[in-house]
Amino acid sequence: MREEEKKPTSTIRRILKQRWALSAIYIASAAIILAAAFLLQNSFNDSAKDGKEESAETGKNYGEPSVEVNSNLETIKMPVADADKSVIKKQFYDVNADEKAQEEALVFYNNRYEQNKGIDIAMEDGKSFDVKASLSGNVTKVQDDALLGNLVEVEHEDGVVTRYQSVKDIKVAVGDKVKQGQAIATAGKSQINEEAGVHVHFEIRKDNIALNPLDFVDKQASAIQSATEADKETPAVEGSETDKETPAVEGSETDKETPAVEGSEADKEETPAVDETDESTDLESGTDEEGSVPGEDTTEESDSLKDSLNQSN
Repeated sequence: MREEEKKPTSTIRRILKQRWALSAIYIASAAIILAAAFLLQNSFNDSAKDGKEESAETGKNYGEPSVEVNSNLETIKMPVADADKSVIKKQFYDVNADEKAQEEALVFYNNRYEQNKGIDIAMEDGKSFDVKASLSGNVTKVQDDALLGNLVEVEHEDGVVTRYQSVKDIKVAVGDKVKQGQAIATAGKSQINEEAGVHVHFEIRKDNIALNPLDFVDKQASAIQSATEADKETPAVEGSETDKETPAVEGSETDKETPAVEGSEADKEETPAVDETDESTDLESGTDEEGSVPGEDTTEESDSLKDSLNQSN
């Protein structure tokens, strides 16, 4: 029994005593470790690949541009689909323009002249047309007004606002986000500027100061900021066609009547004054206008009359 138990042990010892035994054990151990590391790495790569595919599936539109567009990077457009077929019925009132241009930019209504704070755009054929958003932005005001022809106001970045008046069939509401070129209304008419016919009154404002839209069409909206900073000392026209409280230039026939100047030739004619001194003097002296003394004693005349009557008897 003892000999049988010693045989396996002696065999292992004989193998370990060989020179190549330890080297073989090291190589085998290293192979096992490398194989285990390789398997673990493959399993990690597979899990990472699956995670990437899932994230790509859930966020496949991540790289696409946002719906909202920075309006400062947009180029300002005319609020019409075809600007080549449009005409300007009334220009912007520019305080630096010559007198003739300023007269042509006045709007006459109800015997009053109003300064045009935008441009009035119509089609050459006089037909109605869709009013487009000049810039992307948020609708902040929608107002019905028969006098002005309704109003849509869109707010942009850096205090820039665009206004669209004399419109009908408004397609947007307060709080809506509009894109550049989106139809927001249809051109209509207004009572305050009937001579323009079917048109849209278009304004651009910066910090509630009206600017000439033609100075910024086909330019980036950031040009408005640059222009206003450069021209801070230049007085700009405040208000708009909607600002009913803006004092207007009187132009009626009754307004042309100038008040009479005091101290005119007619007023300069002196009326003869009554000489109160002479009257008072006459009264004090007791004489009337004929020079007689009131209350004069007429006893002598009555006595002579009696004598003549007696003689006749």
